[in-house]
Amino acid sequence: MTPERWASVEDVARHLGVAKGSVYRWIETRSLPAHEIGRLWKLQLSEVDEQEQRDAALAGLRDECARLSGAGKKVVLS
Repeated sequence: MTPERWASVEDVARHLGVAKGSVYRWIETRSLPAHEIGRLWKLQLSEVDEQEQRDAALAGLRDECARLSGAGKKVVLS
């Protein structure tokens, strides 16, 4: 199996359909897994995709909690 190649910030921005500045902000807030190699940030698209899936799942959970609490139900997360 061939190891996954490292992607640049520009590659990731193109992959996600966002601006490079957004990718840098996500790296700074540690919400996107990245590795600093010299002065460059490198990422693996598989890690970026996994993080995107986790973020989508978390957003879905937040929406469901908001819906339930709006219906007068108590929401307890453990």
